[in-house]
Amino acid sequence: MNPPKTDARRHHDPEVRGFASDNYAGAHPEVLAALALANGGHQVAYGEDAYTENLQQVIRSHFGPTAEAFPVFNGTGANVVALQAVTDRWGAVICAESAHINVDECGAPERVGGLKLLTVPAPDGKLTPELIDRQAYGWDDEHRAMPQVVSIAQATELGTVYTPDEIRALCEHAHAHGMKVHLDGSRLANAAAALNVPMRTLTNAAGVDILSLGGTKNGALFGEAVVVLNQDAVSHMKHLRKLSMQLASKMRFVSVQLEALLARDLWLRNAGHANEMAQRLAEGVRAVHGVEILYPVQANAVFARLPHDVSERLQKRFRFYFWDETAGDVRWMCAFDTTEEDVDAFVAALKEEMAR
Repeated sequence: MNPPKTDARRHHDPEVRGFASDNYAGAHPEVLAALALANGGHQVAYGEDAYTENLQQVIRSHFGPTAEAFPVFNGTGANVVALQAVTDRWGAVICAESAHINVDECGAPERVGGLKLLTVPAPDGKLTPELIDRQAYGWDDEHRAMPQVVSIAQATELGTVYTPDEIRALCEHAHAHGMKVHLDGSRLANAAAALNVPMRTLTNAAGVDILSLGGTKNGALFGEAVVVLNQDAVSHMKHLRKLSMQLASKMRFVSVQLEALLARDLWLRNAGHANEMAQRLAEGVRAVHGVEILYPVQANAVFARLPHDVSERLQKRFRFYFWDETAGDVRWMCAFDTTEEDVDAFVAALKEEMAR
């Protein structure tokens, strides 16, 4: 008996937009075209394909001649693999309390990676040498997990951006204590676009040892990469990636997406546009009486405080999340495909709900 024939059909309205996450956006058309280009025929599995090989040259053009990329499935996987690569079994990672690895990865760095996270409060999401020193001690104390890595995010979970000098100071301070530096770069493109600097200025040139490089939030369908910047800082990356269940068999389909973003300027165009839409949103919101913007709008995120009931009504018209529901804090994210019309419609809806 033949199985019933089914036709693929669209199950969503492509005109519906939200401000909940840049992950809500689809894939950029140039990325989809690259996927089609990589399809067909046979290529060696598990990263021995032509697309993954070429990706290494593209990565080195951004991050220097010794950089090496290890494509993975997702951001949490990238962070877990990267942090495992620069720690011992008794190692600990210093990070901000608001860091994604601490609050949004279901304990994966600790439960899957076997790492202890040593958190410090960072009101604007950014670590400083002084904040690092709150946890940077006890290396000879066998009763305490050993601080071995400082992990920062660029841009941060609060939408703020480190300057190159700030990252350099953090790296010098961490290295002076014998620690390595990991950068969670799920939105590194947005930070580089905001500062108008190459990504290398915020990473290898500043002293970062290992990088989780984002693709999904910047227009990829799926896929990120662990980028080893300091070869002396890691070992057995291939084994760690496989052990952590992040080795793609058909890796060409991850690599070609990253190649499409990075080989020319698509990464910069996408990030720059998302940032511009966030600035437009912030400008519109500032004109609404009773709405407070909480942090500097430096990348593609706007954090605001407004009456709880207003947010609940507004959420019925546009998707977005509470950041701190008790305080009435919300987060609005812009993506590569957010339009001026999307932003203006949202601001108009916000004004209407605030006036009710």
